[in-house]
Amino acid sequence: MKKLDIRELYYITHIDNLRSILSRGVFSHERVEAEGVHPTHIYDADIVSRRNRIMTPDNKSLWSYANLYFQPRNAMMYRVVHEKDSRDLAVLGINKKVMYEEGIFITDGNAAHETTQFHAPTRGMEMLRKQWSIIRNDWWNRDDGSKRKIMAECLIPGHIKPEFIQSVYVAGNSKIDTIQEIIGKSPISVSSEPDMFFQPNSRTRIGNNISLIDGDMFFSNLQTLTISVNLQGVMGKGLASRAKYQFPDVYVAYQDVCREKRITATKPYLYKRESSLDEELADIGEPLVAPNAVKWFLLFATKRHWKDNSRMDDIEGGLAWVRDNFQKAGIQSLAMPALGCGLGGLAWKDVGRLMCQYLHGIDISVAIYLPREHYIEEQYKTETYLLSR
Repeated sequence: MKKLDIRELYYITHIDNLRSILSRGVFSHERVEAEGVHPTHIYDADIVSRRNRIMTPDNKSLWSYANLYFQPRNAMMYRVVHEKDSRDLAVLGINKKVMYEEGIFITDGNAAHETTQFHAPTRGMEMLRKQWSIIRNDWWNRDDGSKRKIMAECLIPGHIKPEFIQSVYVAGNSKIDTIQEIIGKSPISVSSEPDMFFQPNSRTRIGNNISLIDGDMFFSNLQTLTISVNLQGVMGKGLASRAKYQFPDVYVAYQDVCREKRITATKPYLYKRESSLDEELADIGEPLVAPNAVKWFLLFATKRHWKDNSRMDDIEGGLAWVRDNFQKAGIQSLAMPALGCGLGGLAWKDVGRLMCQYLHGIDISVAIYLPREHYIEEQYKTETYLLSR
């Protein structure tokens, strides 16, 4: 059974609310109204009102509880960052000792969901151990229940005392000085954690249309995501394995095109998926108004057989197809991993230059996600190097 390593619990809020929260604590919605507090709201009004109608085993509304997440990088955060500027958001790290407060409940998922169960602390901890790997995962799926489960909550009656707050996380460095000024001499730590807010850890501009990104490609805002595959219909490891479980329909389409030989070593296949990715990833509420909510997947063969290493000539052939066919295919923007640089055994200094030279100057935005398997020297991430021939 997965070890339960709870470092802290998390509360998502607007930075404008920090001064009040650090002074008075995190209030339940009921207490906010009773004390006439006027916070800057970040949540969809429909979601908030629905929680008022959900009752706990103590026959109290969810509005009577301050809610904390065990994983802040969840479907609620996804909704919030698409409705608010991530630079205006903060996540408070709450000491796990808060779980010893009187009258708490631990839920096995989003407390507002009709199938979610409420547990007293002892039973709740047993539940958390069983689904800890889901809660701490990088992604979720609407159909298998992980979208609900990753939002497991700890419900604290009334309010959370300010002394339980031990850290503040933000999406970037721009607001750290402001928060440090609010905190003053308090021992509360402040740090930038872009990934927690679905933001890249870094972004470097190359030429007029390419960005090098350190981050999670599957949360890119670009229209088309590229999945590195082989020609055998096997999604066993790496990005392909994640696509297999997060987007099962992509896996089915991939197997079909391999069987029908509609994908080759130098001809990728474009799967024009029609369902909204935002509906799958965002917490329930009004539909998000976001660009590129419908995601396409470019299945790009970086191996002929899953046991093989990648070949530079195959990568080059596939890139030539993208350059020559993106417009006719309807690709409006494109996110790509460093092709063949992970399990394929190729070096970024060779592949990165090849990718940039083929994709630079085409009339769409291209994001290339840097490999995380190996350290890349800074000289191989410069425009001068990547665009030189």
